[in-house]
Amino acid sequence: MQRTVFNDDHETFRKTLRDFIAKEVVLHYHDWEKQGHPPRNFYNRLGELGVLGIEAPEEFGGGGIKDFTYSMVIAEETSAAGVTFGSYSVHSNLILPYLMEYGTDEQKHRWLPGFCSGDIMFAIAMTEPGTGSDLANISTTATLSEDGSHYVLDGAKTFITGGALADRVLVVCRTSPFDADNRRSGLSILVVDTTSEGFSVGRKLEKIGLKASDTAELAFSSVRVPVEDRLGDEGAGFSYLTHNLAQERLTIAVGASATAAAAVQHALAYTTERDVFGKPVSSFQNTKFVLAECSAEVEAIRQFVDRAMELHNAGDLSVPDAARVKLFATETAGRVIDKCLQLHGGYGYILEYPIARLYADTRVSRIYGGTNEVMKTIIAKDLGL
Repeated sequence: MQRTVFNDDHETFRKTLRDFIAKEVVLHYHDWEKQGHPPRNFYNRLGELGVLGIEAPEEFGGGGIKDFTYSMVIAEETSAAGVTFGSYSVHSNLILPYLMEYGTDEQKHRWLPGFCSGDIMFAIAMTEPGTGSDLANISTTATLSEDGSHYVLDGAKTFITGGALADRVLVVCRTSPFDADNRRSGLSILVVDTTSEGFSVGRKLEKIGLKASDTAELAFSSVRVPVEDRLGDEGAGFSYLTHNLAQERLTIAVGASATAAAAVQHALAYTTERDVFGKPVSSFQNTKFVLAECSAEVEAIRQFVDRAMELHNAGDLSVPDAARVKLFATETAGRVIDKCLQLHGGYGYILEYPIARLYADTRVSRIYGGTNEVMKTIIAKDLGL
């Protein structure tokens, strides 16, 4: 179906990005996977290309373009090439809205130039060993010093994307005692300098997929965090987190749409070139029917995601609708990619083929950003159930 979310500027950006991926990512990607992340200076290259700060104000070195559609272009082009940009998406799509919405002018001047250039890479630390989707149960604590100049941060976080290379980490922590009657109160966000004494990176976690994106455990042992590095008001952290949920879940849905579409293209190419019993795999009725099903499902994802993107750019995408698009896109993408891998036969299980990477990478989309079971709960609540 014809898509209307892209304009000429998006397509010009797409061509530049496609050339960049071919020259500077594809040839090195296997090494990045073995290393567990891209080289640190790769993020500076993304900064030079203007990728990191597209929506950040020009005064800080950003593009000054309030249009989240560019993130869709990036997702589509990386998926088509079977690669990722490491922890780029967390840095640019998840964290920038927090800095823009809740950062003071002083904080923006201090952090955003480095954010846009790649000199300061950010991560966000919410999940704890005993706390996943239930953010109100966070136990990492930050105690304000007697003179009010700094917090003392203690605790541990896990599954932190970009945590191993980050220069600053937005740490969600408890700055007042747990209140059983109001479990969401007392949470704050501290922007922690990773060179601080008492901060440490624990295990770099080995994952099924997304192998070129580092995921780590973080520990905080009496880390001193200046009070001027608190993001927003003390105790308002939970409301800040929910404020950005729509964009976070749309980001995941965009990725699902892109990977599903890429899977179909990879399957088309493989089945056309691969001969079985003297003729192309694509000539068999089963192949045609499977690809026809997948094509229809990809179009359904795309139309849903494109509409959600239009609503988001207009400031009208609700949390329940973001949950709907995340649920549908990720579940459907999982089915599509599985079918496309099957069409590759044994080669679909070999990592040198992009379909194998897509299969492994997409599985977590039903888990992070709130599990799909949580998405169903949100939708059900919106239905009055």
